[in-house]
Amino acid sequence: MASTAQAAPDIPDKSLFRIGEVSRLTGTKAFVLRYWESEFPALQPVKSPTGQRLYRREDIETVFEIKRLLYEEGFTIAGARKHLAERNGSIGGNAGTGAESGSRAVAEITAPTRREPASRSYRKFLLDLHEELRAVLTLLERE
Repeated sequence: MASTAQAAPDIPDKSLFRIGEVSRLTGTKAFVLRYWESEFPALQPVKSPTGQRLYRREDIETVFEIKRLLYEEGFTIAGARKHLAERNGSIGGNAGTGAESGSRAVAEITAPTRREPASRSYRKFLLDLHEELRAVLTLLERE
């Protein structure tokens, strides 16, 4: 954890970072960051309307943590994923499926018991809402 604590002050004081900036800040190649996005549910940068990945400060801290677990602690991808899921309060990283997942997400948004799962759920909710609104806008523009 020392490397995560040391790296955090080096993060510039702004809210969103492009993948190239995150790559330079963390010393991690962009293709590795994209791969980690597919392997770690905790790492979910938002996408701009042009499709660029935009990482928040929390995402950069998660990248530092993943890097520490994999490279310094010797975790496997699966082990690091499980470790992060346990740290974030998820059970085994299982997000659930179907209505169960949706009702859990709503419950986490309305009555969060832990900050990180609610934040992740709320972010997914907002991204889904954003996509739906863009689709409606596209339909309206066609008329």
